[in-house]
Amino acid sequence: MFPVRCFTCGAVIGHLWEEYRKKLEEGKNPKEALDELGIKRYCCRRMFLTHKSIIEEFANLRGAVG
Repeated sequence: MFPVRCFTCGAVIGHLWEEYRKKLEEGKNPKEALDELGIKRYCCRRMFLTHKSIIEEFANLRGAVG
């Protein structure tokens, strides 16, 4: 679950997550994808570059336990 806003500056960035993922799947590197989306602040770029989705990991753990 990607945050709706940047933790540092408060800019709304959540709506760009799916488009960012699509650009990465197309073979673009993260810098190109963020530049094309207009994400210029380093704090906002950090949100995309360091995000780790843990939903799948929790789903796998729950399936293994129960």
